[in-house]
Amino acid sequence: MEAEAAKYIGAGIATIGMGGAGVGVGIIFGNYLSGALRNPAAAASQFTNLIFGFAVTEALGIFSLLVALLLLFVL
Repeated sequence: MEAEAAKYIGAGIATIGMGGAGVGVGIIFGNYLSGALRNPAAAASQFTNLIFGFAVTEALGIFSLLVALLLLFVL
């Protein structure tokens, strides 16, 4: 296998983490909505946890994109 082909395969595999981040964001917001509908009084106190979980999940997705771009253009 040529090095160029291996680079493209590695970058493609590295982007799988972006799909995982999308799934993670959906799970976080779905669980928040489910909990807020069950107990609306506690929804406001859990909003900061929702935003923190969203930020961490998106950061992991962006990190995955960064690794893919590094594999393509730097190595």
